Amino acid sequence: MRVACVQMAMSPDHVENEQRALAAMGQAGDAGANLIVFPELTFLPFFPADPADPKYFEWAVPVPGPIVEQFQEAARKYAMVTVINVYEKAGPGEYYDTSPVIDADGTLLGVVRMAHIAEEPGFHEKYYYCPGDTAPQVYDTRAGRIGISICYDRHYPEHLRSLAVLGAEIILAPTACLEGEDFAMYEVELQAASFDSQVFTVFCNRTGKEGRGTFAGRSFMTGPDGRVVERAGSGEEVLVADCDLSIIDHIRKDRFYMRDRRPDLYWHLTGRREP
Repeated sequence: MRVACVQMAMSPDHVENEQRALAAMGQAGDAGANLIVFPELTFLPFFPADPADPKYFEWAVPVPGPIVEQFQEAARKYAMVTVINVYEKAGPGEYYDTSPVIDADGTLLGVVRMAHIAEEPGFHEKYYYCPGDTAPQVYDTRAGRIGISICYDRHYPEHLRSLAVLGAEIILAPTACLEGEDFAMYEVELQAASFDSQVFTVFCNRTGKEGRGTFAGRSFMTGPDGRVVERAGSGEEVLVADCDLSIIDHIRKDRFYMRDRRPDLYWHLTGRREP
């Protein structure tokens, strides 16, 4: 299976961003990609950098809706599982950071909404986003079993582990991270998740200067042995790598961390059953 990670800089023009994203799908299709993932807020300037400005609620879109339908058509055209990230308006006062999951035949399989919402300098997200209202989800697609951990969600190891327990073979992390953040630790974080659960991960970041900050790029993919499979630079790039999902079972025959878990001992501490 071949994965494409589109590291994009976003202009103020959302239509231009959509067209460039569609062009990137063509490039990934030419490279033989079966699965493509885009960064957080794929088509918009990163408005959560601005604290509490209600004008940005006008940028939210329905799912399903016209933008998602464009990418359903493109997914069908290129026979490519497609994961974008949008600012979703789900109802009056309901706004989410959302990744629609589109199968290779263009079917909208569902949506994943970011569960953990950040509030810190440059990321004033609690004003703009409701916390995701669904448990971790894994989707059976033509490219394999896919889980999504949107940006801040990936800092919670129980979120990543839940996706692995639910059967994810590859975990996608659409992200918006700035220069100056601790990218060495971000790699270690997902390498550890890959090593512990024997899954692939894809960290797909924005790039380019916006306002007072610069998004760092430096997207990467990790394999089920915990090693980094591929890294991008700091500029715009379509990062492509082969991910052989069959090696997951081979590695699990030698590394028994998933087999030998004891959820009967530790899940009761949370007051809920293992997912």
